[in-house]
Amino acid sequence: MIGFDDLQAALPHVLAAPKNDAPVTGLCFRPGVGERIFPDHLRLTVAEGVPGDRWLSRPWLRLPDGRPHPAIQVSILPQRVLDLVWRDRTQPHPGDPVIADLDTSEENLPIGSLLRVGTAVVRVSDVFNDGCVKWKVRYGAEAKNWITSPGHPALRLRGILCSVEQDGEVRVGNRIVKL
Repeated sequence: MIGFDDLQAALPHVLAAPKNDAPVTGLCFRPGVGERIFPDHLRLTVAEGVPGDRWLSRPWLRLPDGRPHPAIQVSILPQRVLDLVWRDRTQPHPGDPVIADLDTSEENLPIGSLLRVGTAVVRVSDVFNDGCVKWKVRYGAEAKNWITSPGHPALRLRGILCSVEQDGEVRVGNRIVKL
């Protein structure tokens, strides 16, 4: 596991990621808890997020009526952060459906920003991705603390949570473009 000082030293590299027209470098489908499939494309829909993904059946955030909260349908994790924390590839992948070489900071992608991801459109939500307990267990307390350290929440180092606004398909190699 990487230490806090090493994470801090890598921060300029993380923040130098493309601000727009960023490549999608990986995709992950989660059919069940702890299950990961790495396809070359995913379908994103307003109704289901990623159809078949556990978001529909086991979301960590729900609306008052019990339905899955649409603000967390799809997460986008910066590739540069993934490279820092997921060094031991025997540990589970974080499970974010979209990995991209993208600056996910609030400054670059304010709440409500629309992004074209392949042929789909997503909206950056106001829900902060602080790195769940699983992130801490898998990648260490230092990786979790790095995300929530003073000044770091606005950098969204754990990535962004989004709602799907327009159905479409995303493929590895597609670009994420601000609308």
